[in-house]
Amino acid sequence: MLIQQVFNGLALGMGYALIAVGYSLVFGILRLVNFSHGAIYAFGAEMAMVFIGMNFGIFPGILAAMVLTGILGILIDKAALEPLRKKRSMPIASLITTIGISNIITNLLIIFLGSEKRNFKSLFGQTTIQIGQISISMTQIMMCVVSLLLMATLMFVVYKTKIGLAMRATEQNTKAANLMGVNVNFVISFTFFLAGVSATIAGALVSGYYQIVYPNMGFMAGLKAFAAAVLGGIGSLPGALLGGLVVGVSESMAATFLGSTYRDSIAFIILIIVLIVRPHGLFGRKGIKKV
Repeated sequence: MLIQQVFNGLALGMGYALIAVGYSLVFGILRLVNFSHGAIYAFGAEMAMVFIGMNFGIFPGILAAMVLTGILGILIDKAALEPLRKKRSMPIASLITTIGISNIITNLLIIFLGSEKRNFKSLFGQTTIQIGQISISMTQIMMCVVSLLLMATLMFVVYKTKIGLAMRATEQNTKAANLMGVNVNFVISFTFFLAGVSATIAGALVSGYYQIVYPNMGFMAGLKAFAAAVLGGIGSLPGALLGGLVVGVSESMAATFLGSTYRDSIAFIILIIVLIVRPHGLFGRKGIKKV
């Protein structure tokens, strides 16, 4: 039972890791916790369901949802966050704005698609592999494979490409990057686009795993992913992966040995412990202050 729950938790943790990546990407560039990211995750899952229902096919439908959700991320930045940056508003203003945007997106989904839970087609069928007493579904295997491939792609983009170099320069010093010819606004827009793409893939994988989708699905998942990002060190992509896996496995264990009532609490217990013991997370860097 223990090993079975570890496998279940790893699959779930990969979903949290992909959502946590969005938090880490945006925080790394803007030093902003984007609390609308959970709603973007739900939007991506809903759009994937809509496009698949329009007979796009599973993977073309998810691809279309990825592009649309990435564009939504850019629009959120351009319409609400960039004006605040130009006015040099306090960071708390942007934080509150993202909370408001989250509620707006969720309510728009309810208005146009309804509040009821709807069936989401299984992406990888119902095939199950039996290893002794351990049962692993093809969906769980593919969730891990797809998540690792996407994580590797993001790592390559950030650390091995020209746009990744611009992202890292913007992260370290926005003014200096701008003076050196980096188009900072484009870098920020690209970052929000990547965050939207990763959230859509996570939404499609998790919805296909549970075979259900609904407008409010991003609230709790977003908070757990934020806990995972903080655990790993918010702003760190490897940290987001490790944090997601820890939260996923811990949640699976809690549901098995403590009861399903406590499964949502475990992520926040981990978050509180990390903030007390190691505030910058497992892979996070301590801030450097000049005096």
